[in-house]
Amino acid sequence: MTTEPSAAAEEAEPGTPDAGPESGTPGAGDQPGTEAGGGASPDAGEGDAGEGHAAEGDAADAAEGSGSSGSPGGEATETAAGTETAAEATGSPGEGVAEGAVQLSEAEAELAAQRELRERIERRKAEKEGPVLAGTALSGKAADLLAAIRAVESGEKPSASVFSGPEPTPRRVAQEPARRPQPVPSGAPASMASESVEAVRAVLVRGGAPETLAPQTAATLGEGADGQLREDPWQLLRVAGVRPEQADGFARALLGAECGPDDERRGRAVTVWLLEQAAVAGHTALEAAALHAALAQRSVPDPDAAVQSALAEGDALVFQDALDEPGSTPPAPRRSEEDDTQGGAGGEDGEEVEEARPVRVLIGLERYALAEESLADGLARVVNSLPKEDGAAAAWEPAATGSAAGLIRAVAGHGLVLHTGGEASRAEPAALVAAARSLGLRVCAAAHHPDGRRRFAELLAGAGGQEARAASEGGHPDAVVVTVAGLLSGEEGPGRDRDGMLRTDLLVVLDAPQLDIENAAMLAESLPDGARLVLSGDPGVLWSAGPGRVFADLLAARVCPQIASRTPDPGPVGELVSGIGIGELNQVEAPGKEVVIIPVRDAGEAIHRTVQLVADSVPRAIGIPAEQTQVITPGHGGAAGTRVLNAALKERLNPGPGRFGGFDPGDRIAYSAAPGRSVLGQVVKADAAGLHLECAGAPVVVPKERVEQTVRHGWALTAHQAVGVRWPAAVVVLPGDAAQALSRPWVYTAFGRADRHLSVVHGVEQALPHAVAEIPAKPRTTRLPSLITAQIPPTPA
Repeated sequence: MTTEPSAAAEEAEPGTPDAGPESGTPGAGDQPGTEAGGGASPDAGEGDAGEGHAAEGDAADAAEGSGSSGSPGGEATETAAGTETAAEATGSPGEGVAEGAVQLSEAEAELAAQRELRERIERRKAEKEGPVLAGTALSGKAADLLAAIRAVESGEKPSASVFSGPEPTPRRVAQEPARRPQPVPSGAPASMASESVEAVRAVLVRGGAPETLAPQTAATLGEGADGQLREDPWQLLRVAGVRPEQADGFARALLGAECGPDDERRGRAVTVWLLEQAAVAGHTALEAAALHAALAQRSVPDPDAAVQSALAEGDALVFQDALDEPGSTPPAPRRSEEDDTQGGAGGEDGEEVEEARPVRVLIGLERYALAEESLADGLARVVNSLPKEDGAAAAWEPAATGSAAGLIRAVAGHGLVLHTGGEASRAEPAALVAAARSLGLRVCAAAHHPDGRRRFAELLAGAGGQEARAASEGGHPDAVVVTVAGLLSGEEGPGRDRDGMLRTDLLVVLDAPQLDIENAAMLAESLPDGARLVLSGDPGVLWSAGPGRVFADLLAARVCPQIASRTPDPGPVGELVSGIGIGELNQVEAPGKEVVIIPVRDAGEAIHRTVQLVADSVPRAIGIPAEQTQVITPGHGGAAGTRVLNAALKERLNPGPGRFGGFDPGDRIAYSAAPGRSVLGQVVKADAAGLHLECAGAPVVVPKERVEQTVRHGWALTAHQAVGVRWPAAVVVLPGDAAQALSRPWVYTAFGRADRHLSVVHGVEQALPHAVAEIPAKPRTTRLPSLITAQIPPTPA
């Protein structure tokens, strides 16, 4: 994939090293004034500063030229000066001097002035015989540039050292603001030394693997990656996108006859790969029986030995979680061997023997196990560290009015509160934030997506938050509305104290179902003692792209107050989505064509009708332009997936050759800096630095080697990409081959992205009502419920 620079980028800009020697080096007849004001000056782009230097040089040249050219003005000035000097030398004539004497004195004075003038002319002629130092009146960057040119002309310094060195310090020095350290996105491999990459490339070529995997493999395996691959070829499975059958072929090429399905190294690597794939599907661990079955499907002869090998090497961890689920077998008394021998029911001291409890054995990766344990510890600290002062809740009572009264009262007395509701219910957290700020508390609200940040900031501004709109646009030092990613990275939010804790007394996390286990753990760890945490979101939407189901697990655990909003989403779209949330696909009244169903027979017709809706029908009939309409479809592949739909929509809405790796300026895109987190934007241009995007109002430059992995066209998205965002109009495409991918959370999420108008291109017939009524979210295996209930006792239902 190659990117071509735009026409504007191909032109040499003023001040660049390439432009300097050609346009800035003066010829024999060039003057410093022209040189300082020319296009090669590094200050040429600074406007007033560059013009000031040019004017200064021109004035100096004009003054020098006028003094040596014998112009009438110059002669008059010098004659007057000479007369005045002669008069001072001879003195003023007295009153008794005769008329002839006076005339003689004037003649002598004139002769003296002429003699002095001739002497000055002779001196100037003598000076002109020596070198003329032009530009002595220059200063600043113009003088520096002139000195550099003279150094090159005299041979004191090579031209390359002058124009390739660091740029001179700007005249106006502004102190650079302190920048917080930025984490490396998990989706971007760290840069490795070229020697390491080449060594890995040689091993890959020897094993028949694509050599393009070398940079990613070197970054994944770290130092000595080539040696690791030679000793254990199945380490290639740690590289994203590599499958077991591909790693097997690589191992056979390297090991030959030594390679076999019963190789301990293979069993261990496949075990770790299966756990990684489970994390992609949302699980933080797998039950031992499920993992053994998956290993058997991958032709591992002894699954138990493979798991034990992974545990022994520390690649995985084993857990035993007690089962206290309804309907489970009552625990039986546990008897020791000594009890059986003595026939007693207790120990020697008569102590009761602990009852045996049913457990489930889980196998998981260390990073997710530690994240779940850290989250449970952090939430327990939040719950227990809130001061239990008498009358503390009384200060909140005056603000506990309207639909937010229950939420405000719950937050007044508890450190952790869960709040559920749809889009309209966001007004209640907004009222809570306004109430907390009126009490002098430091408050921060975090949304999943920049669009959610913007929408909540608007609500907060209406509820009394004066700086919310500025916060939503970024850059405000006291911003209270941020994104979760920006808060964790330090790019947004109130900042951290010297202990690394967030400077906040109340953290409200919106779109809480989108929190994966690692981000949730980092948020909990970052809260100072005594701070309150509110998790708010719609439990009906799709869960997080990363592993875990934090919000759903906490709702099921019942370890803190849960406030359910009774504010319904308005309009026909809100009524339709509310019914889907409880498993009912109702027919709603839509007098203003708020909801339109378009039946289609095949994928080709679905694509045609979708393009027609976005480009023509919705703008004409509803008044919503194409750039405010979003297409949502179940997957990237298929006959009507995002790839096909984006190609058709680009051809209609922004046709172009796709010169920049398939992209043109003006294309709508979805940029995924990290797996599972997409930011929508637009292509601006492309040059040698990469693809220039504008995402959520901020410029982003994607290196050309990362474009293919991180940037997609964005006219059509999946529901997972669209979660957390709302558009004035949405077109949901349901082709016939997508029936198996539908579920109630998917339909609820996709239909709920529309604010004013929803069009459904319907080609799945009865699969849609079946999915809404009978297909819930796919279960995820997690440990959080048992971990959190062990530290915080559940509250009665």
